[in-house]
Amino acid sequence: MWRNITSNFLTAMIVILVLVAGMVAWAKREYTVTGPLTQAMCLRVDQGDSFVKVSADLKSKGAISSGYIFRTGADYTEKGGKLKFGSYLIEPGSTMEQIVDQITRGGPSTCGSELVYRVGVNAQTLALRELDPATGMYEELAKYDPVADPEPDGFKELVEEKNITNHRVILAEGATSWHIVQALKSYDFLSGDVKDIPAEGSLAPQSYVVSKGETRETLIGQMQDAQTAILNEAWANRAEGLPYKTPEEALTMASIVEKETGVASERPEVASVFVNRLEKGMRLQTDPTVIYGVTDGKGSLGRGLRQSELRANNPYNTYVIEGLPPTPIANPGKAAIEAALNPDSTDYLYFVADGSGGHAFATTLEEHNANVAKWREIEAQQAKDAGGN
Repeated sequence: MWRNITSNFLTAMIVILVLVAGMVAWAKREYTVTGPLTQAMCLRVDQGDSFVKVSADLKSKGAISSGYIFRTGADYTEKGGKLKFGSYLIEPGSTMEQIVDQITRGGPSTCGSELVYRVGVNAQTLALRELDPATGMYEELAKYDPVADPEPDGFKELVEEKNITNHRVILAEGATSWHIVQALKSYDFLSGDVKDIPAEGSLAPQSYVVSKGETRETLIGQMQDAQTAILNEAWANRAEGLPYKTPEEALTMASIVEKETGVASERPEVASVFVNRLEKGMRLQTDPTVIYGVTDGKGSLGRGLRQSELRANNPYNTYVIEGLPPTPIANPGKAAIEAALNPDSTDYLYFVADGSGGHAFATTLEEHNANVAKWREIEAQQAKDAGGN
C-alpha cells in the first residue's frame, strides 16, 4: 500500500512539475511575444507610481495581456525597482519586455505635451503642442509672441490642464546673438541674467530641452559648446585649398551663406560664389553684411539699404572692404558651416534672386546682368499685382 501511495505521490509531483514548467515557459513566451496594442499610446508614469499601477494602466488600455506576468518579468530581470517617471510613447505590438525596458531605462519623455519656445530671426513664439500617438505628429494647440504680445486669455489654464513633459527652446538659423539673448530674457521659465552678449556666431541653432529654473547662462553655455563641436568637426573635414586661415573665418563665411539663402540645397553653391570671389581678390559685395553693420545685429533694418550705407567705409561693408568682415553676422546652422567648408566646385561669381525663392547663378558679369534684368521684371510684375489687389 505504501508503495502505491509513494508511486502516486511521485506521479502527482511529476505532473505538477511538468505543469509548472509549462506555465513558466508560457509566461516567458507571453513576456516576449508581440503585444496586443494595435494603436500607439502615451503612457504617463508619475513620481511615486508603482509597477502595480503602471501594469493596471497598461492592461486597461490593451497594451499588455497580463499585469501579473508584466510585473513578474520586471522582477525576474531585476528591473522591478527601477521605474522612471516620464511620458513614454508605446508603439503598437510592443512586447512586455520592451515596455519594461523603456520605462526603467528612462531618458527624455517621448510623449505628451510640450511648451516650445522658438527663437526666430526677428521674432519668437511660445507654443503649446501635443503629440498624437496615432500619427507621431505634434498638434499645435496655442501660441503667441511673449515679447511683442500679451498672454492670450486661457493660455495659462490650458497649459495647466495638459501633461507638460518637456520644455524646449529652439533656435532658428540666422538669428543674431543679441536677438537670442533678448528672447531668452523674456522666457520666464528660465532664471538668472546674461552678463554679456555671446560672440556672434557662437550659438548653435538647434533644439534644447530645458528644466524649470535653469539659468540662461547655463543654456547659452550649452549652445556655445554645441557650436564649437560642430565647427571643430567641420573644420577637421574641410576641403583642401580654402581661403580661410582659421575656423573663425570659416564661421564668418557660414554666417554670410546662412543670411544669403533660405534654400537649403543652395548653400554649397552660394558658398562657392564667395570662395571664388575671395580667391580672385574680388570684394564679396553682399547686402547682409552691410545690414549687420548698420543695425549692429540688433533687430531688422525694416527697409532697403541706402546708397550712402552701401558707400560707407566700415568693417562690415563688403562693397568697400577687401575680404571677410571681422566677425560673423549671425549664428549659422550646421548645414551652412558645412557648406562654407565644403563648397560646391563651380566657376560662379554672381547670383541674384530668380523669383522662385532661390537664385540664378552666373559666371560672367554679362550673364549676371541678364539675370538681374529678369529679376527686375519679376519685381515690377509683383509690384503691379500687389497694387491691383
